[in-house]
Amino acid sequence: MSVNVTAELNRLQAKSQLPDGWRWTTLGDVCKQHREIVEPNSKVAEKLQYISLEHVESNTGRILRQPADRVEDEGKSTTFAFDSRHVLYGKLRPYLNKVALPEFAGRCTTEIIPLLPKDGVDREFLCRLLRRSETVEATMRDKTGSRMPRADIDKLMKLEIPLPPLAEQKRIAGLLKQQMVAVERARASAEAQLQTAENLPSAYLRAVFISPEAQAWPIKRLKDVCEIQLGKMLSPKSRTGLRPRPYLRNANVQWNRFDLSGVLEMDFSEVEERKFALRRGDLLVCEGGEPGRSAVWQGEIEPCFFQKALHRLRPIQDRVNPSFVMHRLWLGANESEFSNSHAKTTIAHLPAVRLAELEIGVPPLSDQRRIAAQLSSQMASAERLRQMLTEQLDAINKLPAALLRRAFNGEV
Repeated sequence: MSVNVTAELNRLQAKSQLPDGWRWTTLGDVCKQHREIVEPNSKVAEKLQYISLEHVESNTGRILRQPADRVEDEGKSTTFAFDSRHVLYGKLRPYLNKVALPEFAGRCTTEIIPLLPKDGVDREFLCRLLRRSETVEATMRDKTGSRMPRADIDKLMKLEIPLPPLAEQKRIAGLLKQQMVAVERARASAEAQLQTAENLPSAYLRAVFISPEAQAWPIKRLKDVCEIQLGKMLSPKSRTGLRPRPYLRNANVQWNRFDLSGVLEMDFSEVEERKFALRRGDLLVCEGGEPGRSAVWQGEIEPCFFQKALHRLRPIQDRVNPSFVMHRLWLGANESEFSNSHAKTTIAHLPAVRLAELEIGVPPLSDQRRIAAQLSSQMASAERLRQMLTEQLDAINKLPAALLRRAFNGEV
């Protein structure tokens, strides 16, 4: 009860803060549902472009098909007519926020409701009003269905909204349009930069391992330069808690690092401890999931062991630098070297036999160490750049909601 009282007080306080000339009303007072049926096999349907929810982009409302795409035999069920007077509102999975402004006549799935603005209501303003996060949140509160939620349009029509005079609506809509265009430009730029940053690791690896110098390196099989050991099989018996020891699994091994936030335990006998113990400098390689994903163990947990989902590569007599081998495996994963189109299963898998026979170029150990240090530095820089650009893109993605909130609070 106290939560409802607080919510009501907040709503009343917000009402009292509307700018001069604004008023509170309901969505049903500013638009109406316009469900003009178009049967799919009619002559009218043949002339109209069909729009489904997949043709409307989330949040931006961009329509991904235009009349020039040509009418196809789609929408075999009843559809609704729309034209450039309407706002198209996607009621299925309303959290996707699919609200569009068509500039042509067409027909749409009944999961999209054509809304017709009433006199004194600007269509662009109505569209922005429907896209704001407060509307999405209200719709999700009143949704029907759990697995495939749908907006209850009748309840949505009762939603209270702030409405300025028509001239102010047009001014706000025009300003928001300019701002959203700027946001989309910034988003496109950030996405392009992020894609470039995400491509950097592959570029660094290829520059080293696919180079004229690399072609002259002696070729060795991994089994000739590393001891290869698959981890212990997990079984119900090993979970008895008689000799619990921490062990690593596939999820713990990431590229060039370990995620130790979820280290599990199982029993290891004395013999198994000797067989599956990890040492500093061991290279742990994922067998499945993302085959080849690997990291060099530096004794982060003592003692620690490993599960069958992982291979342990231990260099023989310092013939190879484990970090050098890790970066070579990273290239192999990026180049799909470990995928097997002839395998009987579609599950990605790197068995010990195949790993053992993998051929790699092996330069002198001093060169391996230099290359590994150089690549580690480059990868760290690329990851810092990726994180920075990801945060930048996240901030840009939050801008539309913030801009809409300010606009409908009368702050623009």
